[in-house]
Amino acid sequence: MLTQTSRPRRTAAVFGLAAALLVAVGVLSVLVGARPLDPGEVLAALTGRADPVVTEVVMEQRMPRTVVGLLVGAGLAVAGVLMQTLTRNPLADPRLFGVSAGASLGVVVGISVLGLTSLSQYAWLGIAGALVVGTVSYFVATAASRHADTPVTFALVGAALDASLTAVIYAILTTDVQSFDQYRFWAVGSLAGRDPSVAQGMAPFLLFGLAVAFLLARGLDALALGDDTARGLGHRLGATRAAAALAVALMTGAAVAAAGPIAFVGLVVPHLARRLVGPSHRPLIALAVLLGPVLVLGADIVGRKIVPGEAPAGVLCALIGAPLLIALVRRAKALSV
Repeated sequence: MLTQTSRPRRTAAVFGLAAALLVAVGVLSVLVGARPLDPGEVLAALTGRADPVVTEVVMEQRMPRTVVGLLVGAGLAVAGVLMQTLTRNPLADPRLFGVSAGASLGVVVGISVLGLTSLSQYAWLGIAGALVVGTVSYFVATAASRHADTPVTFALVGAALDASLTAVIYAILTTDVQSFDQYRFWAVGSLAGRDPSVAQGMAPFLLFGLAVAFLLARGLDALALGDDTARGLGHRLGATRAAAALAVALMTGAAVAAAGPIAFVGLVVPHLARRLVGPSHRPLIALAVLLGPVLVLGADIVGRKIVPGEAPAGVLCALIGAPLLIALVRRAKALSV
């Protein structure tokens, strides 16, 4: 059993290890690729003293890809934390709210209806789709919750919207083979080919969502204790839920629009972070910000090395995340016996 003195030390050690892992995968993400680089070449590129080809690889390809991976991992992980608290469902992730399908629908409309071909063009439609669907999901669930349990209603409304929008997406794509070919490369979830404009476009939405999540930490702690307890502590449940839902929509929409619907990050990372630092949301969110990018960038790095031509990060996240989640669940059951 941890004493009052050892618990802060353990938490500090966890954060130190997570930060070290994040730095390591960030550096490797810049160094590893079809043309491996050494740290000296990267430093020379950053200071403008490298060969033009190396400078282009670092500044136009590796750095934006790494930044997108950092933002996507942090956004999906924190969105998962918020969703699990909002729905009181340990198996909830951002897709349960319908915003992932909303972002995908926005991308499909951009590709198939508007004829957009650049990720930096249709990424904005993905963010807009996530916000619209997130708003609809929230208001429908709020209206229905007057006669039903709010967490269950959120989950049911989100699942219904996700299924309906997925059907609409494939109905559109089956009539346009060319759009389907373009969509399927985005839908597997990848960081490849993300240029600086993608990173710059998504950063404000993700950073704003992360800031909202940190500001809501105390309200989320109260919400996790139940509605009656939260009201007794003086928290405004409607405002907390609305702000949390907005943060989920912003972070998930931006992440999905930029990198595709990468699975398991929003499901696995909150479980792992909760096991390491406990249920309090401030350290939980902070650790999720570190561990989410570690998973996404780690999967991306492995994908570059194990498969000729590169395996998408979304595929590797699923391959890594599924057994990790099973191990966490089995360990939790063993400790509870």
